[in-house]
Amino acid sequence: MVTCSIDFNNKDLEISFFVFKPTIVIVDHLIHELKQFSSRAENLGCVQSSIFKSIHGNMIIWYGTWKKRSSDEKDKLTANLQSMLTNVTKMCILVEQNFLDAYAGESRDGTSTIKFSTGDIISINSVVTTMKDLNDLCYAVLAIFKSRFAKNEGKNAGICLKGQKLPSVVCIHVWKSLQFCYSWVLNPDHRKWMIPYLERFKIVMKYDIFRVVYVSGENIVDLAYKSSLMLLENEEESTHVK
Repeated sequence: MVTCSIDFNNKDLEISFFVFKPTIVIVDHLIHELKQFSSRAENLGCVQSSIFKSIHGNMIIWYGTWKKRSSDEKDKLTANLQSMLTNVTKMCILVEQNFLDAYAGESRDGTSTIKFSTGDIISINSVVTTMKDLNDLCYAVLAIFKSRFAKNEGKNAGICLKGQKLPSVVCIHVWKSLQFCYSWVLNPDHRKWMIPYLERFKIVMKYDIFRVVYVSGENIVDLAYKSSLMLLENEEESTHVK
């Protein structure tokens, strides 16, 4: 099985997130287009990519890893990527786009990377603040992360990411199962021990649970997608015949 991995503190790589809100009912079509987008992004230097689909919400995230580049080069890259999203944005709204740097993490197997494959369950916490408070918030989130990771047996690995242009901190956890993730979310105590770390900041916090639906390197031929297209084509042909 193809695996996507992120080093906890790799100074040579940076991560991009494109967050989409679908405007269509059958999101498989959107996911298929994002797989094609992943393939084209490789031509621009994308090292690896993945697609996360919200389990309960209405959100899809495209994740990509890139070699470090200057701000000007990154602006050109962003413009090129956005120009390649024409087919994608016909089916969704681009809610957010940001580059991030990994600055800390933990794993059960003792390695310095977080790994996930298609089918894995991940949770994503994002906290947006002001540029003035960003560094302090990074330390506060790290303190929460370090104090709680070992106490939760359901997590395989976790990583903390710091936003570049958007002043945010994002934490990703890979879970052993959806049940372990639910147990943590439904635990009424976890908010209590987070408040002392975060109460002094002006923040906007978001949380969601995702399933990994694609990792670059997999075969992007989507039989279900092709079948649905063939069905539509057959229906159109039948209509014309009549």
